[in-house]
Amino acid sequence: MIDAFLTSTAVVTLAEIGDKTQLLAIVLATRFQKPMPIVLGILAATIANHFLAALLGSEVASVLDGPGFRYAVAASFIAMAAWTLIPDKLDDEDQTPARFGAFLTTLIAFFLVEMGDKTQIATIALGARFHDVVPVTMGTTLGMMLANVPAVFLGHEVLKYVPLSIVRIIAAVLFLVIGLWLLAQTAGVLA
Repeated sequence: MIDAFLTSTAVVTLAEIGDKTQLLAIVLATRFQKPMPIVLGILAATIANHFLAALLGSEVASVLDGPGFRYAVAASFIAMAAWTLIPDKLDDEDQTPARFGAFLTTLIAFFLVEMGDKTQIATIALGARFHDVVPVTMGTTLGMMLANVPAVFLGHEVLKYVPLSIVRIIAAVLFLVIGLWLLAQTAGVLA
């Protein structure tokens, strides 16, 4: 349980740096200039989205449990390593509906933008790996908050001081290490 929580927190914190949802947090913070409703919107959207993602991963892993599926989960972490190296950009920042206020706009935007995002895919893989939805959801949610709350409070300033290329490389290495570890474990090297 602790492994699931700590691994989930570390993976998502690093993967979220420079991700489109973090850029969305900065855009929302500069647009609304009300940090607490934005933080609460991020929290609520992440809990809902990541709970469903971890549940999906766990359920699929229960049904498909076997060496082939474990290799697929390991491969997904390795693919995440490569995907993490590709910088995200927020193309539709002006399309965020402002008529709902800071909280509801953040809740809706974060939930939708997180669909198919690196951190959601990572949450599915973590759910499949650990088969424990609650600590994975708690860990990935904490990871999202660790990455996004400073972005909300510091806005554009965070982009001046965080070397995103270095953080992307660290996150990619973390995904790669987890993927290789799962491959080795499935192949029986670590048994």
